[in-house]
Amino acid sequence: MSTPKALRVGIIGAGGISNAHYKGYVAGGAQVVAVADVNLAALETRQSEWGVRQAFTDYEQLLALPEVEAVSICTPNAFHYPATLAAAKAGKHILCEKPISLSLAEAQQMIEACRTAGVVLQINHHLRSSGAACKAKQILESGELGRVTFIRLRQAHDWGGTNAVRESFGKKALSGGGTLLDNGCHLFDLARYFGGEVEEIFARTATLKFDIEVEDTAHASLRFESGALGEIEAAWTATGWEEGFWIYGTKGALEYTNRYGRPMLRFSHRTSPGTTWAEPDHTDHTFAGEPSHTRHVGNFLAAIRGERPVICTGQDGLEAVRLVLAAYESARTGQPLRLEDFRLGETPQEETA
Repeated sequence: MSTPKALRVGIIGAGGISNAHYKGYVAGGAQVVAVADVNLAALETRQSEWGVRQAFTDYEQLLALPEVEAVSICTPNAFHYPATLAAAKAGKHILCEKPISLSLAEAQQMIEACRTAGVVLQINHHLRSSGAACKAKQILESGELGRVTFIRLRQAHDWGGTNAVRESFGKKALSGGGTLLDNGCHLFDLARYFGGEVEEIFARTATLKFDIEVEDTAHASLRFESGALGEIEAAWTATGWEEGFWIYGTKGALEYTNRYGRPMLRFSHRTSPGTTWAEPDHTDHTFAGEPSHTRHVGNFLAAIRGERPVICTGQDGLEAVRLVLAAYESARTGQPLRLEDFRLGETPQEETA
């Protein structure tokens, strides 16, 4: 039996996240054959690091290459929309960095363009592909947790201790938002992945450390359509790095954080007779193998080959952005906001854009 040829890929955007995409493609047996970025220094660095022969300052030149079958879009947030439309028009499968866009209308156009072109569109909410999230989803679907009552999700860091935030993150015209968009969109996506659709949201934001145009500290309270409650915590003002989730149900609890030593998912339950208030049963899960970014790229390649459904669709990406924008509107007004009142074309952001 002959070995199938390696999928040939281009990467648009040569910033820090592009390296995670590159490693994922290498691990997945794909071949990165071209890279594009308007920053010549960044472009030359990646070209040298990756040993890629073809490099362009205009991504349209990359998209014109007939041998490129798929692309990763790793540009600043504001450019996801035009790059995705151009890639879909060129017939390339697309792995787009989060957030899908800064506008619900643009996100919908991106989804429709990829559907019309018949290409795969996957959004890089990579936490869905992490070992912990996959195992948690499996336990949730098994019914072992019972009815979900509360979900808490947290992603927080301090930019490695630096005193400034890069302009592509701190300037609103480029980023579209601060930590609630950058970190929070991952958490809102996981909230839907674990708990289903959100009915109502109430959020607060603040800029407390950095001299930037966007928020560096935020939280949001959720009520799911199921009746469960939730909490999103995002910050660029934490010391170190934390990524974690806590899911509580009527029959058990799931707790995961990378804050203390080796990350572990703990499933607390009462299977054995005689458990006490302080000492229920525990089943602990640790995870080997590739990191979540690499697994997510692998899931993208598998979807292109028709081996699995897309793990995070364009619609999933749109819904995460809807939650982020609804959170910003709630923070602006100081009032809770029902998601049914925050639909495509009806939001203040869409009307004033």
